[in-house]
Amino acid sequence: MFERFTRDARAVVKGAVEHAEGEGAGSVDDGHMLLALLDREASRASFALASLGAARRRDSIEEALGEARRRGGLSQADTEALAGLGIDVSEIVSRVEEAHGVGALAGGGREAGRTGRGWTGRRPFSREAKDTLEKSLRIATARRDRHIGDEHILFALTARPGAVSEVLADHGVTHESVERVLYGTGGTDGSGSDGAGAA
Repeated sequence: MFERFTRDARAVVKGAVEHAEGEGAGSVDDGHMLLALLDREASRASFALASLGAARRRDSIEEALGEARRRGGLSQADTEALAGLGIDVSEIVSRVEEAHGVGALAGGGREAGRTGRGWTGRRPFSREAKDTLEKSLRIATARRDRHIGDEHILFALTARPGAVSEVLADHGVTHESVERVLYGTGGTDGSGSDGAGAA
């Protein structure tokens, strides 16, 4: 699959690994891929993100991703659903952080990449990140594109349910809005779809 990645898509994957390493995360996740997409310049995904205003709201996006990590990767929708069952996620996070330190639920922990001799230097991709990369391939194939570009990774992040797609949507970046910016199609109010999200 990686031989079909464009230079921009490969740079996103490399950048995601660098973000994970910089955080001391045990694995590379969708949030790291989003941050790597926000780092890009002069690519199709960076054009879409800038056109939709996400590039100038990077701090807000990073903060929202950080809050989702503190909740163990739960989206706000998941948190609200649990609240409906009488489970206060904020209270659970507070108690866990009191006992184990701030960010204790941040996924993978800092120990995941350690050996007895220190850091291994490699960060595996989480299941969600692997699924996103596979989804980007399916989206490119559905569009009959010969290569997988960083725009396909962005499409995949918007199409997969979870905290990252929720953060993107909260900042005006949906599958439909990216479709509209890059291809001039999709709903004008964000409600249209061309079916590529189901690819």
